[in-house]
Amino acid sequence: MSYVALYRKFRPQEFSDVKGQEHIVTTLKNEIAADRIGHAYLFTGTRGTGKTTVAKIFARAVNCRHPKEDGSPCGECEVCKAIGDGSSLNVVEMDAASNNGVESIRSIIEDVGYPPTIGKYKVYIIDEVHMLSPAAFNAFLKTLEEPPSYVIFILATTELHKIPVTILSRCQRHDFHRIQVETIAARLRELCEAEQVEAEDEALDYVARAGDGSMRDALSLLDQCINFYLGQKLTYDNVLKVLGVVDTQVFSTLMRGIRGRDVKAVLSVVEDVVNTGRDLAQFVSDFTWYLRNMLLVRTDESMVNSLDMTSENKALLIEESKETDALILMRYIRILSELSNQIRMSMEKRVLLEVALIRLCHPQMDEDPAALSERIEDLEKKQEEATAATQITPEMIESIMQKSGFVPGQAAPVVEKPPMPKATEEDIAKAVGSFNTMVARLEDKALQTYLTGTDVNVRPSEDGKAVWIVFDAEIAYNMVNGSANRALLEQMFMDGIGAEVPYELIYNTTNVSGRQAYGDARDDYAAHFSDIFGMEIEVEDNQED
Repeated sequence: MSYVALYRKFRPQEFSDVKGQEHIVTTLKNEIAADRIGHAYLFTGTRGTGKTTVAKIFARAVNCRHPKEDGSPCGECEVCKAIGDGSSLNVVEMDAASNNGVESIRSIIEDVGYPPTIGKYKVYIIDEVHMLSPAAFNAFLKTLEEPPSYVIFILATTELHKIPVTILSRCQRHDFHRIQVETIAARLRELCEAEQVEAEDEALDYVARAGDGSMRDALSLLDQCINFYLGQKLTYDNVLKVLGVVDTQVFSTLMRGIRGRDVKAVLSVVEDVVNTGRDLAQFVSDFTWYLRNMLLVRTDESMVNSLDMTSENKALLIEESKETDALILMRYIRILSELSNQIRMSMEKRVLLEVALIRLCHPQMDEDPAALSERIEDLEKKQEEATAATQITPEMIESIMQKSGFVPGQAAPVVEKPPMPKATEEDIAKAVGSFNTMVARLEDKALQTYLTGTDVNVRPSEDGKAVWIVFDAEIAYNMVNGSANRALLEQMFMDGIGAEVPYELIYNTTNVSGRQAYGDARDDYAAHFSDIFGMEIEVEDNQED
């Protein structure tokens, strides 16, 4: 006998064999037991979840001469055998993808007039019913609504939104869920035992995840892996090689390269993935899920327990999640999601992947808030590194002393820098009026962006001794509130006013805008102090009323 694929060989023959769809199986068994069988059913759900399988079991169950106690067909009577081998005239299966015209529906309508020769019901299973033409749906309406008492229609579809409302309203709808990974993995272990195939649990778990909620897809992948390593133990590494996927360690290496802005290292990972024959579309999908898991752990570390991976990979994920901000991870996921939609139909998959990874390494290529946050983080790191590099060491002091002719034990002249004067109330008012002008002179463009937004308001404090900078947006407040940006603000006031200007950053938590809650005095002070100080102070009107 010729070889039969696993998903066909182990197709469920009774309701108890159906996995992951207990809510539907229970309903159908109860209908059979209570003799409350409907005339039209609509089975909808993603591919490989058991729609056609359940339809065939149901067709045998309603016609079985000796049904079991739970309503399942016996599988032994002549009716069950005839339906099982496809020779029964009581069950008509039609693929609407290739028979979608009015003629196909008319042949069913004509056939409906003849009662079953053996058994109680004639069952019509129409697969991919959403492929029927509008004319075919219209021709089918009357018969679907009022068929003869011995007729049952079972419509199956993966795209429910394409079914006309007039059809939906005439059917009893059952939604087939995506099957959980644990359920698929357990079924794969059963089949491996039946086929006498030795397989690691980790390997079967990965095949179950790769099935993406589809039992049929998982069985097909398992079939592929078994045939490739025929007679050998099926290991986790073997599954990765057959399915063209990448181990988690590769994603960890790639992530370190992206964080370090090391384009050469990142492209080297891509080179290795291509040379080992991995599927790039699957690589992008798996890396996106890796980042998703990292984002979950970054948000709540306890969520690592819900992830399906080894303890070593969990520990590595926790460690790496602490080094990347959640906003930056969301930017990475967004870019890779866009890439995933493009790469599947592209002839230049590698080029698209490399361009996307270079974008991840260079946030200055994007203008969204996440990219700006990443750029500010980079600037703060560089500033910290520069500060550490310029620290004066004892060797530097000794060298300077020698060059200046300083003799130890002899007092050196002390040159003190004159202190910066404290700002007066007029200085505070001047700082408010010329705030936008001073901000425009800043070299840090990211800081400029956060200080000149429409949700930033500036005014003197209630006692007139400080400048209040009020933010409506929390992200802008958090970005400006960093130590490096505060130092830039202090220097900006000193350069612009010539005095030490006290200021306070305020995050507006009221239910109204900052302008309504605190006011904005830039416009009034700009006009007033232009006359007093004999200089033109321009204020850009970035505020919304």
